[in-house]
Amino acid sequence: MQIKTVQTQPIEGQKPGTSGLRKKTKVFMGPHYLENYVQATFDGVGGVEGRTLVVGGDGRYFNDRAIQVILRMAAANGAAQCIIGQGGILSTPAASHLIRLRGADGGLILSASHNPGGPDEDFGLKYNGPNGGPATEGVTDKIFARTKVIDSYRIMQTHEVDLDTIGKTQVGAMAVEIVDPVVDYAALMETLFDFGKIRALFAGGFTMRFDAMHAVTGPYARAILEETLGAPEGTVINGIPLPDFGGGHPDPNPIWAKPLMDEMYGAGAPDFGAASDGDGDRNMIVGRNAYVTPSDSLALLAAKAHLAPGYKAGLAGVARSMPTSGAVDRVAEKLGVACYETPTGWKFFGNLLDAGKATLCGEESAGTGSSHVREKDGLWAVLLWLNILAETGQSVSELMTDLWSEYGRCYYSRHDFEDVDAAKAEAMVAELRAKLPSLVGSQHAGLTVSYADEFSYDDPVDGSHSAAQGLRIGFEGGGRAVFRLSGTGTVGATIRVYLEQVETDPTAFDQPTAQALSKITEAALTISDLKRHTGRDAPNVIT
Repeated sequence: MQIKTVQTQPIEGQKPGTSGLRKKTKVFMGPHYLENYVQATFDGVGGVEGRTLVVGGDGRYFNDRAIQVILRMAAANGAAQCIIGQGGILSTPAASHLIRLRGADGGLILSASHNPGGPDEDFGLKYNGPNGGPATEGVTDKIFARTKVIDSYRIMQTHEVDLDTIGKTQVGAMAVEIVDPVVDYAALMETLFDFGKIRALFAGGFTMRFDAMHAVTGPYARAILEETLGAPEGTVINGIPLPDFGGGHPDPNPIWAKPLMDEMYGAGAPDFGAASDGDGDRNMIVGRNAYVTPSDSLALLAAKAHLAPGYKAGLAGVARSMPTSGAVDRVAEKLGVACYETPTGWKFFGNLLDAGKATLCGEESAGTGSSHVREKDGLWAVLLWLNILAETGQSVSELMTDLWSEYGRCYYSRHDFEDVDAAKAEAMVAELRAKLPSLVGSQHAGLTVSYADEFSYDDPVDGSHSAAQGLRIGFEGGGRAVFRLSGTGTVGATIRVYLEQVETDPTAFDQPTAQALSKITEAALTISDLKRHTGRDAPNVIT
């Protein structure tokens, strides 16, 4: 075994975002690209000598080969131990839990989350800190700075590690432990939820369909839902992780999980449906003929969390990303707990969770989680829903009707304009930003603008300031439109337009979402002049 120092040069400044670095798979597979970024990560966190790292991913194409590179580089950089999920598999929330459970110094998670996988699709890599959460802004800044000047990387020339066999081995002086990716996570879930009540629910004839989308949660869902909780075999569909996710797009929303939606809105639909994404940190909830928006799901979970053993003492507080609807704010007010509005990105929630200021957190993009880990957690959200359904005996529709009756209904939708020319998207945002001060008091589509600003955030824990986090336009009567450029894609830019309208009249709770939001939608598109800037008549995806 020989440690080799390879001379290199920066390929490009590789800026990790809130979800790490995402590029096309072939970019990561290019000469020195992965190695440069891994070395920059090791250097950016102050080195890994003597440290323990957790390593795993969602099983997408190149996942296994990239792990072999990471292991040889970790050994060459003096790491003491690497803990890897069997087959290179670890869901993002399971990786977060494993870091915390084993007292690891951090972890490398290989995933591009909900993006498609395959040789012509997307790959990603991110570093999580010792709290199990995404790297802080300070750490990502150091990693980015290192990518711009890197001149060498260290790698060990040795045999490949057998990732499929549970047990311990060595790479040079570094210990390597292959672990079952499901066992520790499943044990954590059993401490949070009343598995007995959920077993009784299934034993009583309750039916469910869970679409794992050929992604990482398949093994977790089959082990917990079918083997432990007694859901009938076949409850979990698309349960085998595939390198290309079966040719699909592992994003749990009504567009990409259409077969599940068709079943839930068809004859003989199960009582409950759910899906999770590529790396297992997002969720979709749907009842019989009843889709639940992520914002409404967060509000319902906050209102009913006390029914699960892990949350029977109540909530310290709740937090939501700024684009998420204000439904959970109304619940928090009635519960008498704090509600924090943060920028998009789980690292902001991590500070609140570490400080004990929040217990439940959620993002409008189908991410929900709690203080049990420092990532959003798709299967956790599904299990909390099941616990609530078991305790109340109500259907999804009945639970949502009761929620709206008590707190009002926040009609909500997100319009994604994908693969927009980046320069055109940035020009639209710049022009809209410039006109914000003049919008207050103006009328559009019969609505009067009550406020217009650019969201910024002062972290109540570490005092950091985050500026330019999205443009907000509020309307009299409780309506709102938000504009953001998303960084989760790998080609072009995605303009996300978030639309919200609060309705407190129970007789209006059954109107279609598009109808309830029609004026807000018209006003938002008129104010932003989106069509002129992008040439787009309609969004690619509406959720």
